[in-house]
Amino acid sequence: MQPHYARRLAAIVAAVTGLVGHVNASCPSYSSYSQYRHEPYSTGAYQLAYQRPEPACRTFNSSAVEDAILRMKNLTTDPDLFRLFENTYPNTIDTAIKWRGFAANNTDEELAFIITGDIDAMWIRDSANQVAPYRSVLKSSSDDIASIFRGAINMQARYLITSPYCNAFLPPPEANMHSQPNGAAYSVTPPYDRNIVFTCNFELDDFGAFLQLSHDYYTSTGDVDFFGKFQWIHAVQSILSASEALRKPTYAPDGSWVPPAYTFQSQTMTAFGTLGNNGMSYPVNDTGMVRAPFRPSDDAAIYDFNIAANESMMLSRYLEATALIMEKLPNAPQNLAVEMRDMAAGIRAGIEQFGVVTAPNGQRIFAYEVDGFGGQNLMDDANIPSLLSAPSLGYLAMNDSVYQNTRRFVLSRSNPWWCQGPVINAVGSPHIKPGAAWPMAAITRAMTTDDDDEIINSIWEVLQSTDRFGLIHESVNSFDATQWTRSWFGWGNAVFGQMMMELAERKPHLLKETFQPRHRGP
Repeated sequence: MQPHYARRLAAIVAAVTGLVGHVNASCPSYSSYSQYRHEPYSTGAYQLAYQRPEPACRTFNSSAVEDAILRMKNLTTDPDLFRLFENTYPNTIDTAIKWRGFAANNTDEELAFIITGDIDAMWIRDSANQVAPYRSVLKSSSDDIASIFRGAINMQARYLITSPYCNAFLPPPEANMHSQPNGAAYSVTPPYDRNIVFTCNFELDDFGAFLQLSHDYYTSTGDVDFFGKFQWIHAVQSILSASEALRKPTYAPDGSWVPPAYTFQSQTMTAFGTLGNNGMSYPVNDTGMVRAPFRPSDDAAIYDFNIAANESMMLSRYLEATALIMEKLPNAPQNLAVEMRDMAAGIRAGIEQFGVVTAPNGQRIFAYEVDGFGGQNLMDDANIPSLLSAPSLGYLAMNDSVYQNTRRFVLSRSNPWWCQGPVINAVGSPHIKPGAAWPMAAITRAMTTDDDDEIINSIWEVLQSTDRFGLIHESVNSFDATQWTRSWFGWGNAVFGQMMMELAERKPHLLKETFQPRHRGP
């Protein structure tokens, strides 16, 4: 056998067994691969490309995921809908598991470095959301996909202990990947190691995302012992400490200024790329909530209590949920689970008192951001967690009256970031520009309603927004599907796969619908 074929066979064997640390060097970069349409095309009107890399070039293989794809094929009637699922659901394990291995100081501690897509860095929030859809096939700690959950949780825990205010990180030294530090000019308090951290925009949803992924793994496997073995307890302590520091108001009871625990300044061309007030953001009152200077989009907030992005909602929800894990760990510090519940209750009370406001039409809705002094920002952003996504986080029910009022506001011209047009009608984001709808928001809309027609129409719009690439773009011009950003947006792909898996459980009859152009819903 010639060396070329020997190497190819070895790569295929490694990919099939899911034991790759790095992808075969002969494989094309998926950043480049995703910019072209690959055959065979789907047989529907959209002729969506087949965008999975060949098996030898996939970064992890899971028999459970492959079985789920086959089951979905049998459940789905529309060839374009199935092709979009076939491309998106496995996209994280196909392309984004940049490295897997073990901690240098503990060969039992699994680690997984998961990139966000076209950027070679690991965002805590993105990586949690990219892995989360696989909870549908996770049944036991011995399942092949379970190692990805454990590796992601352990990797995130390390980062949250090292730099809890930072949001994106470089590969660990164990990976020997030799990534270059971010060359941008930042001034951040507290300081951080540029050989570890890629960016240090503090986004509170990182904490919620880590806890949600932990909850998902525990709920699916019952593997409580895992959380007591490595760094998970210390990561939760780091989250509580950082959150408590950012609950402090700008002024003490005697009126004296309280220096903030976190500041951020950068050289940037946009107002959303740095914090105002010399990096301290704007003053906040005592509300019981946690400051979130940056949004889930990585953009700077206007007001630091980011209610509408559900950052506080998400943190409250999953502090409560993971307190159940903490109280089962014999090596957890006494009363740590109580501290988690107390903080969750304080955040929830703050949301109810300060985050529910009166809209111009007189209805009570959730604000997107508030400052506790009366300042409020009425909008929604496509990035999850968002106002629209609140029920999918488990914070409240779909039929909650305040949520329903908020939903009508978000999906209307009253929301300054509502994008409307013949291609797609969905929430956008100041991260891009007006008129650039995010398909992820249309997916979220489908995930947070029981109305069949609304779900069908949202899916239809997502299908026609891919520009026949068969992947979820970051944003799409609502009037022109050929104008979009990011051919490889791992987070968006994961959310579409998650929506399809949930539909298979709660509304399987919709998977028998046709989503061809002539069958557009109302």
